[in-house]
Amino acid sequence: MVAELAEAGARKATRHKATRNPEASRSRILNAARNEFVSHGLSGARVDRIASHSAVNKNLIYHYFGSKEALYLAVLEGIYAGLREQQHDEDLRELPPVEGIRRLVESTFDHFVATPELIRLMSVENIHFGEYLKRSRSIKPLYSGLLDTIEILLRRGQAEGIFRSDVDAVDLYLSISGLAYFFLSNQHTLSWLLERDLASRRRVNKRRQHIVDVVLGYLLGSPLAGAKG
Repeated sequence: MVAELAEAGARKATRHKATRNPEASRSRILNAARNEFVSHGLSGARVDRIASHSAVNKNLIYHYFGSKEALYLAVLEGIYAGLREQQHDEDLRELPPVEGIRRLVESTFDHFVATPELIRLMSVENIHFGEYLKRSRSIKPLYSGLLDTIEILLRRGQAEGIFRSDVDAVDLYLSISGLAYFFLSNQHTLSWLLERDLASRRRVNKRRQHIVDVVLGYLLGSPLAGAKG
């Protein structure tokens, strides 16, 4: 009984201390919420568990974020922003076109590998038809910079005569992200179906190089004879 009281007192003290540091509290809440949404989806997530894992009072979560749905959106915004930060637009634009595209493919794949919760949350949000993502004011503008970077690299490569001329920047990024996303989001099912350990380091590295080769092979190749745009 004494031990239980002491433990309860320690939790209370931790929560009281947390309220004195709003940024630290918000960070812990967002980390706990990300794990909760990844594990249980939006509908199955529980604010009580998020509060317990972040060592704050549940009311503090509502004070900071307003609702479970708003907290979910904040998690989405953070995880998409992290992806875009890893793509280093300004640096890529200064590189030769082949190297710039190579780095974009590699950084996108590497971030997906390092952030499996991004894959899971993308799947969760697509179950909801992008409903919550569409409420964000910060995520969509991030992608205009990405498309500008791809366009700059494409135009430079085309002007140098090394990239094919019929490339759409949106289609290209769909291929870059799709080739990485499908492989990583379906590792478990495909490992069993194909009898390959697709999560092994060797296989992941091989897939990374394959995606780079596929994207650059497309850009450096010529359109098929008679193909229509």
